[in-house]
Amino acid sequence: MGRGKIEIKRIENSSNRQVTYSKRRNGIIKKAKEITVLCDAKVSLIIYASSGKMHEYCSPSTTLVDILEHYHRLSGKRLWDAKHENLSNEVDRVKKENDSLQIKLRHLKGEDITSLTHRELIALEDALEQGLTCVRHQQSEIVKTHRRNTKMLEEENKELNYILQQQQQREMAMAAENVKEAEYYQRLRDYHSQGPFAFRVQPFQPNLQDHM
Repeated sequence: MGRGKIEIKRIENSSNRQVTYSKRRNGIIKKAKEITVLCDAKVSLIIYASSGKMHEYCSPSTTLVDILEHYHRLSGKRLWDAKHENLSNEVDRVKKENDSLQIKLRHLKGEDITSLTHRELIALEDALEQGLTCVRHQQSEIVKTHRRNTKMLEEENKELNYILQQQQQREMAMAAENVKEAEYYQRLRDYHSQGPFAFRVQPFQPNLQDHM
């Protein structure tokens, strides 16, 4: 039995739609490759999914730019509007500006300066002097900041050392008090451990006046 006819309309189920897109995309790219090989044709194919993801194919013997230029010559249609032309001009301007900056950078490094005129050399020297002045000023600021931070750290270190010394002195004083208290209680325990008090009886001495 042959396949039934499929009605050509949007597939509502997103999963089925993604599967169908993947299969048919691969199929049309395969056909583009086959016609390129079998017929020596130049083919360029661009496909955008509903998600915006792009898939493309171009015959190995050509490029997309060449195909677009060929299409432009044969059809007479403009592929670039004023917006794209302005963008292209802006790209060219940025490229020229970048080239100019690269040349200036080489000059600042002392490279390729033999072709410069006397005035250009003076201007280059002034630029270097100004840059050197800025570098020295920045270096001086960094040194000042470093010294200021170092001084702050030293003061904080002194304060922490003072606090540590005070704490150590308090701990030593408390330890000494604990030792004295322990010695006192030890003496007290030793005193009580000697047993009951012993009394020494003195011999009775008669009053000498009674015998006189």
